[in-house]
Amino acid sequence: MLNSSGFVESYTAIGGKKASSPAFRLLLLGILAGFLIGMGSAVTNVAVHSIANVSTAKVIGGLLFPFGLIAVILTGAELFTGNCFLVMPALSRQIRIGAMLRNLALVYLGNLIGAIALAAAYCFSGQMNLSGGHLAVYTMKVAAAKCSLSFESAVVLGILCNILVCIGVMCALCAKDVAGRAAGAFGPVCFFVVCGFEHCVANMYYISAGLFALSNPAYFELASAAGINLSALTWSGFLLHNLLPVTVGNLIGGVAFAALIWAANRKKEQITA
Repeated sequence: MLNSSGFVESYTAIGGKKASSPAFRLLLLGILAGFLIGMGSAVTNVAVHSIANVSTAKVIGGLLFPFGLIAVILTGAELFTGNCFLVMPALSRQIRIGAMLRNLALVYLGNLIGAIALAAAYCFSGQMNLSGGHLAVYTMKVAAAKCSLSFESAVVLGILCNILVCIGVMCALCAKDVAGRAAGAFGPVCFFVVCGFEHCVANMYYISAGLFALSNPAYFELASAAGINLSALTWSGFLLHNLLPVTVGNLIGGVAFAALIWAANRKKEQITA
């Protein structure tokens, strides 16, 4: 099992390969990661949509959602938030900043495609009819709440989220076997879900699923009858009031954590260079 200095050395070495991967490969692996994180989001909605106790619902969601990230790590998919670690090879001058930004942009686009495609498939296949449409109502309620966050709150919640996600990725990649990698990713991601922090790729599913459900008149009527305010749930609300600030926060948290780990564990020759 690697320690933190071993992780920095290992990731810095593989960073060049990740940064120089063909665009089509990064896009495909980004789509896969968006799908897998979306599945983690979908299963939490299904599991908790009829649970009235908030604490119980959060704990159950926290126990289920991490399997999305575990699947990302084990399949070698490319996840925007975890790829903030590319700042380490950039700081070590193993890759250019432009190559890091290219990777992040392509992976982000892939994540968006994968998550939204899953949301559309889930909604329009009729799966949200569960519990007489209550799953659709819950999905819209969650999405509207996310779109109602202030810009500042969304940024801060995004920062806190990706610090934990990157800790999970680091712990997973330090392990040598499947069980160790799964265990390493599980705890930190469970924490961020229970605490209610904001993850941009998860929100690509959560909010787009709510928007697709909103387009169904029957679901809208159910939500209106339940007294749920859906005024914030719009595509502009999704992109500008949640996805933008959460992405900024995720970037800040991920890059800051990666830079901290790199600075604390870089080799002596890097310090004196």
